[in-house]
Amino acid sequence: MQKMRNIALIIAGGAGNRMGQDIPKQFMHIDGAPIIIHTMNCFQQHPDIDAVAVVCLKGWETVLQSYANQFCIDKLKWIFPGGNSGMESIHNGIYGLKEVGCMDEDLVLIHDAVRPLLSQDIISSNIAICKAYGYAITGIKCREAILESMDGFTTKTSIPRDTLIRTQTPQTFRLGNIINAHKMAKQKGITDSVASCTLVAELNENIEMHIVPGSEKNIKITTVEDLEILKALMHTEREGWLK
Repeated sequence: MQKMRNIALIIAGGAGNRMGQDIPKQFMHIDGAPIIIHTMNCFQQHPDIDAVAVVCLKGWETVLQSYANQFCIDKLKWIFPGGNSGMESIHNGIYGLKEVGCMDEDLVLIHDAVRPLLSQDIISSNIAICKAYGYAITGIKCREAILESMDGFTTKTSIPRDTLIRTQTPQTFRLGNIINAHKMAKQKGITDSVASCTLVAELNENIEMHIVPGSEKNIKITTVEDLEILKALMHTEREGWLK
């Protein structure tokens, strides 16, 4: 009998237009390697991750496999085609895993390709919490004051921050559960939810998703400023006197 596996599903299907560069941001080089390689290496190093799959921007599959070979990412087992949206890319990835023989009970850690500073502790916590409760969503409490604006220029309304969670990835599900969520979304006409956690919430099935503490270092690279922050974080060591 095949044992349950922990599979990292890295979503790299976007073109990164907001970055405004000539190549997709996940393939931009930082410290001698593409961002996606730094991300994949987080899972490569974790002893409880059995396999890595990548949903890749169309046309970049060969480049991705070449980089994986060069940087010894031998846990990469499957590459699936990206979609026209993040939700579609995740759909392609989870159904791709099903088609290659992954089981409904397998844990799938869905992670952004452009979050390359994911810690080993966050991966471990996602696996443990999903095993215990069925769902694990990485997130951090909101520290900023929050205002609501309908036009992006003016505001009259504040939103209490005490109950707000800023979600990150990975977001971890049993494969069968996340596939069922996408099936229900299709029935309800939900086509472009921004993340797996929001998709599950929008289904209105009263499913409790348990939160895994994230990190401010688990930064998502979206802008050029994010690249500058990433470089700084990669070259910063914690002061020895800090508790």
